[in-house]
Amino acid sequence: MVIDRYLIALFLASSFLVGALNASAGDADPLYRACMAECEKTGCVGVRCFPQCKFPSDGVANDGPWYVQEPLYLKWKQWDCQSDCRYNCMVDREKEREAVGNGPVKYHGKWPFKRVFGIQEPASVAFSALNLAVHFHGWLSFFILLYHNLPLRQGNKAYYEFASLWHIYGLLSMNSWLWSAVFHSRDVDLTEKLDYSSAVALLGYSLILAILRCFNVRVEAARVMVAAPFLAFVTTHILYLNFYTFDYGWNMKVCVVMGVAQLLIWSIWAGVTCHPYRWKCWVVVIGGGLAVLLEIYDFPPYHGFFDAHAIWHATTIPLTYLWWSFIRNDTKFRTSVLLRKAD
Repeated sequence: MVIDRYLIALFLASSFLVGALNASAGDADPLYRACMAECEKTGCVGVRCFPQCKFPSDGVANDGPWYVQEPLYLKWKQWDCQSDCRYNCMVDREKEREAVGNGPVKYHGKWPFKRVFGIQEPASVAFSALNLAVHFHGWLSFFILLYHNLPLRQGNKAYYEFASLWHIYGLLSMNSWLWSAVFHSRDVDLTEKLDYSSAVALLGYSLILAILRCFNVRVEAARVMVAAPFLAFVTTHILYLNFYTFDYGWNMKVCVVMGVAQLLIWSIWAGVTCHPYRWKCWVVVIGGGLAVLLEIYDFPPYHGFFDAHAIWHATTIPLTYLWWSFIRNDTKFRTSVLLRKAD
């Protein structure tokens, strides 16, 4: 749907800022720091020792010649000594806190999640993958409806004037959810930038699409005039984040402005149009707004897996399904109108 990755871009930024403020709650704990210092020195936490601690984060062996490099699969997953030390010290410290009746705290800005096959946030990864699957199903069903179930113009072109725009939207959505799954599986600088960049790209394009569809802009030259300044700004913003400075506060402001703008456009359109399926648009907009409450009410992961962010990912799945249903209904409705005019 149009608003799902807007919310992700917004709350990835806001959750980072909140996390940064609370970062000292866990990683400033003297017992945690002592564990980290011992682990980085010996490569062990208790009786658990990590062979990758023979390699520092730069990939050069501590006890071997310079040309002995860290295994490629460890480089790809970025499971260096520091990462494993942080995780295992966090697990042990949380067990100690639970034993005396204390609740979980954040470490380095993140809640203590349990790894599954090396995946940092397995629930968020699973729900991101499901969102990707729903977007693929929605885009594929839209494609089949457009080119196999509905009549076509000469040259096998669709009657629906916004078909190409929704194709691009589907591809950007799938790309965005793919990098969301990758980012939640392993949070490193590269995956973070790819996730944020793809989310902002989808958000900016969704705003363009909302303007073009809700104002029924069908002339190609007018579409270019509307889209050009937005595309220029979004491209510049992404380049700024990736190659100048990754400013979370500025990114949040950009996401809020573009996201609220498209929400208002779709809401006003649904309120004034006579479209027979406008109720689906209302459900998606209102449902997405209510889902934000899960992000505002941040709570630690249940059994180490399901935190507010993961559950929020889950709520976007039915909303995405309904949004693609609206797109298909809009396609059939507009096609029928154009066919009646042609007759």
